[in-house]
Parts: sequence; structure tokens; C-alpha cells
Amino acid sequence: MNCSLGEFILLGVSDRPQLELLLFVLILISYSMTLLGNTTIIMVSWLDPHLHTPMYFFLSNLSFLDLCYTTSVGPQMLLNFHSSHKSISWAGCVAQLYISLSLGCTECLLLAIMAYDRYAAICQPLRYTHIMSRRLCLQLAATAWLCSFGNSMLQTILTLRLPRCGRNQIKHLFCEVPALLKLACVDISANEAELLASAVIFLLVPLGLILVSYGYIGAAVLKIRSSKGRLKAFNTCASHLAVVSLFYGTGISMYLQPPSSYSQHRGTMVSLFYTMVTPMLNPLIYTLRNKEVHRALQRKPFLLPFISLATIFFILLSSHLSKFPLLVSFVFEFKLTEDFTVKPS
Repeated sequence: MNCSLGEFILLGVSDRPQLELLLFVLILISYSMTLLGNTTIIMVSWLDPHLHTPMYFFLSNLSFLDLCYTTSVGPQMLLNFHSSHKSISWAGCVAQLYISLSLGCTECLLLAIMAYDRYAAICQPLRYTHIMSRRLCLQLAATAWLCSFGNSMLQTILTLRLPRCGRNQIKHLFCEVPALLKLACVDISANEAELLASAVIFLLVPLGLILVSYGYIGAAVLKIRSSKGRLKAFNTCASHLAVVSLFYGTGISMYLQPPSSYSQHRGTMVSLFYTMVTPMLNPLIYTLRNKEVHRALQRKPFLLPFISLATIFFILLSSHLSKFPLLVSFVFEFKLTEDFTVKPS
């Protein structure tokens, strides 16, 4: 096991300065919009009793997840774009890998749960409140979070225990499994097989459930007599499926290919879609177009300044998160020093 406590160099697109500047601006805008949109959803869903429903419970989970997901990689990317020394500590890389992978897996499962919720609401309206009870909602959400964090713990350990033979230059924007496996100087066929199995469970299976759910929803929509009602329902389903396709499509193209065939520039661009673009679009597609949210904001107009202040707080907080890997590294190294110090008898 390679226990080096050095640092990794995140090469990203450092060989293309103009693209790096463009990405800095786009990611900054995307990150700010993600913070604003998801903070709005969380606060409105929490404070308005009319939105205390299974749908908004899962949407609040998704919004909180997206806030954490983008924050786990966004500030570090922005810092590296602005710096000539594009490094991250070993402990910081471990933290980033584990947290971002955990949240990405959770989103895969949560989107499938939300599709089932919509199926129950549209195809089983009379039994909806019985099917989607509060207890079941809590169980589904807890299962998604716990399974994802457990799987990511295994992935992180299996990835970082591989010897790298001194290699520390990651051809990526942040610490991610396929890019880190490329640094290994031993056979990684077992890791590739494990990663493939995990990708099938967390990507293909949830995607299949989503497609089946929307298939039933589509059949139910076709039975609506009003052409205006059918068009509205189809527009909603199409927008949901567009975001789902973007998230799962880019995730599948990244994780269902052998890491040995990983391409730096393609992988870099693809990863931006499921880490930065989709979390920005989720609030727009799922909630902010929703009349229930508009009515909630009209009932509680005092929320708007608080939402703005909360967004500014998150931006200021995230600007300091680039120091988090350094803090983790310091604590980690201190613990090792404490553990391995020979105490006098």
C-alpha cells in the first residue's frame, strides 16, 4: 500500500490557458446559480407547509445533495484555474474523492426514487398518500445515502491503496476514480471489474427504473383527454428526461469504459456535466418552473432577501473550502505522528 502523504498535481486543462480562463468564468457562473437555485428550494420547501409532500421532501434532498456535490469539487477547481501551482494534498484528494463519489452515487439513486414518486402520483393517484407514506420516504432516502457512502468507502480504499511508483500528476480537474487508476503501476483489472459492477448498480439499474417509470407515466398521459393537459404533461416529462439523460449519459460514458482507455480531455469535459451543469439545471427543471413554488414565494415574499443572504454565505463559505484539504492533511499527518511516536517506557 502506498502511504505517501505528498501531494497530487491536477493538470486539468493547464496546457490550454484560454480554455482554462473560459472554464473559470463558466464554472463560477454555474456554481453561483447552483447555490442560488438549490438554496431557494430548500428554504421554500422547509418553511411552506403546503410543500411538505413526498415530492418536495425528495427535491429538498436533491437540492442539499447538489449543494454539497458542487462544493466538493467547484472551489478547488476555481482555485486551481486561478493558480499556477495546481496541487491538492494527499488527504485532500482522499476527502474529495470520497465525498464527490458518495454524493454522485446518492444522486443516481435519488433520481430513480423521484421517478417512482412521480409514477405513484400520476398512475396511482388514489393510493398515492398510502404508497408514499412518510416512513417509506425516510427509508428510501436513508437507503440511498447509506448505500452510496458505503460503496464510495470501498471504491476509495481500493483506488488509493494501489501503488503509484511516484506518479502524482492527475490528468483531470479533480480527484476521480478513473483518473487515479491511470496512475497505478500495477495490474488494475480487478479494480476495473469492481468499478464496472458498481457502475451497473448505481447507473444502469436506476436508469432502467427511471425509464420504466416514465414509460408508465407516458401511457397514463396519453389517456388525458385534454390536448392542453397532454402537452403540459409531456413538456414536463421531456424536461425531466433531458436532465436525467444528461446526468446518466455523461456518468455512463465516464464509468462504463475501462480506465485504461480513459482520455484526459474527453473525461475532463464529460465530468463537468454531472458535477457542475446538472446540479445547476435541476432546480430550474424540477422546481423553479413549478407554479406551487411560485405561489409559495408569493405567500412568503420575505424569503427572497434571506435566500440572497444564504447564497452569499455559501459563496463566501465555499471560497474558504479550498483550505479544507490542507486542514484535513494537517489533522491526518498529526494523527499519524501521534500514533507512530514511540513513547518512553
